[in-house]
Amino acid sequence: MPEIGLGIGADRGTYQGITREWLYWYDQQETRFLTPEERIVQAEQRAERLAAQLRALGIDPDAGD
Repeated sequence: MPEIGLGIGADRGTYQGITREWLYWYDQQETRFLTPEERIVQAEQRAERLAAQLRALGIDPDAGD
């Protein structure tokens, strides 16, 4: 759908614990949009990386003010 910059494609993946061939949305650069589960996992991983960087700087990210 070039008018809106989206495409649909099939790829093997896991969604809600089910692994199979799924249809996914893609942007104009053929980058697949993440599922809600994938977005959560990505955000958790980013938060852990940032917390590790803070700890390396001597800051406890889990300490309250």
